[in-house]
Amino acid sequence: MTGDQILLFVILGLTLAGFAWGRLRYDVVALLALLATGLTGLVPPGAMFSGLSHPAVVTVAAVLILSRALLNAGVIDVLARRLTRVGDRPMVQVITLTSVVALSSGFINNVGALALFMPVAVWMARHAGRSPSFLLMPLAFGSLLGGTLTLIGTPPNIIIAAYRSDTGTSAFGMFDFLPVGLAITLVGVAFIALIGWRLTPRRDQPNDGDGLFEIENYLTELRVPESSAYAGRSVHELIESVADDTDVMVTALLREDERRRLPSTYEVLKPGDILLIEADSDGLEALIEVTGLELAAGESSESSQETDKTAGELTMAEAIVAPNSRLIGTSAGALDLRERYGVNVLAVARQGKRLKQRISHIRFLPGDILLLQGREENLPGAMSRLGCLPLASRGLNIARPRRVALGAGIFAAGLALVAFDLLPVTTALVGAAVAMVIAGLLPSDDAYRAIDMPVIVLLAAMLPVGQALETTGGSAMIAASLLGMADHLPAFLTLALLIIAVMLLSNIVNNAAAAVLAAPIAIQVAQGMNASADPFLMAVAIGASCAFLTPIGHQSNTLVMAPGGYHFGDYWRMGLPLSLLVVIVAVPMILWVWPLAG
Repeated sequence: MTGDQILLFVILGLTLAGFAWGRLRYDVVALLALLATGLTGLVPPGAMFSGLSHPAVVTVAAVLILSRALLNAGVIDVLARRLTRVGDRPMVQVITLTSVVALSSGFINNVGALALFMPVAVWMARHAGRSPSFLLMPLAFGSLLGGTLTLIGTPPNIIIAAYRSDTGTSAFGMFDFLPVGLAITLVGVAFIALIGWRLTPRRDQPNDGDGLFEIENYLTELRVPESSAYAGRSVHELIESVADDTDVMVTALLREDERRRLPSTYEVLKPGDILLIEADSDGLEALIEVTGLELAAGESSESSQETDKTAGELTMAEAIVAPNSRLIGTSAGALDLRERYGVNVLAVARQGKRLKQRISHIRFLPGDILLLQGREENLPGAMSRLGCLPLASRGLNIARPRRVALGAGIFAAGLALVAFDLLPVTTALVGAAVAMVIAGLLPSDDAYRAIDMPVIVLLAAMLPVGQALETTGGSAMIAASLLGMADHLPAFLTLALLIIAVMLLSNIVNNAAAAVLAAPIAIQVAQGMNASADPFLMAVAIGASCAFLTPIGHQSNTLVMAPGGYHFGDYWRMGLPLSLLVVIVAVPMILWVWPLAG
């Protein structure tokens, strides 16, 4: 083993440890790995940032934009609306939801597909009087299986397609993944529907139907008297007067004939102002005692009517903090959510339990569930800007037929250009994404927000690191070890071992990173066996996409952890037999469709 190889393996070992540790975001870990290989000379200076222009990176960005445009156009809403009519039988709900999310994941980003259907699943579970836990894990696993159907279903497929061009043949096409992907998806969905969902843990929900949050706060009218020391001071100062003891929120301000919903915290109070306060009984008592405000119960009926009208214009919604949310690592106070986004955070739940500490002191984590309050017309936009996904569906948007047809038509045209080899996949999908923006299906600002930058940075950073694994001879050395074992094993067992190894890797690191690291090794193994690289690359694609054992292996698994009330060790109960089933089905299918002889 050369000095360069030792150095590279040390860097890779620390990188994998960083991914598994999880305290640093995976894109930061990838950038540190890139810097380490660059500073040590393992990656030439001119090639350090070559990943940014790699076709795989550009294609992933285009797919993310197309996914958001299709959601905006209402294409997937057409399917989602029909799901609410499948009835209350658990097996029917599981097979229907899992099948539809798997199909959708083949053509849009699988995390995006899960995000759309997860509120529907929660609504269906609550409507049937059951915990969402029996639906959400099958939904997440279905999204992973569906990602194996096409080139654009998941980033590992795009990466593997690009690596195939390094073997002297053309990249994999749009539907080259379909035969193997369809086989494991059909078998996997059947297993989940018949057996798998019964292996999910049952997390009991409150019987009152309110889910995680039982809001006990009162809406109370308080008047600012002439003698109040807070007349002439701001709403912020009023709230801060009891901030160390309780959570108090001002949801409305009534001043003569004017009413203001969610008034600015910088609003200066005047004598006679009536504030609509949301607080529990202890908080309300503390506020009155400290500030000298008076109960306004004796005000005129007209004032009460105004208060009722104001309260009715506010609404609450449950939302989950997505892995790329700007909330992660910060608190509601630090982001000034009330002023910048017009929302209040009323409660926070983590891993199935409502947090009891002060909301202003909670630093949000991916998967946290928030109970948000805001104006009915503004709340969806605020959730989108914050990177939160609505959790409980209270009705789906009515899609306009023209937008649905236009969005589906542009997307189908892009796929056709790729399928018939009229344009390279990157060119066709970028063109379709631009067409979506020009057609007004996706505002340009939203197009940029649709790009999951941590994933893009991860890919751009890890591609040169993966190249270093090849140029230093590291991949050849690992391949030689595998070939040593393969001498005593039939080819199908070698392929099975490769899938299992990549599966295990993808359960602790991002699946795209697993594909980048495993693809050069797969090519070297194929060359050592004088076989076609295609079956080995397909094995890597399947293994990288099927991370069913942990909640950290894929964003889909992470997203359902809190709403389902799952624990870290819950995933392997259904994930382990599903993983074994995937290997059993995938190996013969790969060898049949992509024989070793090429």
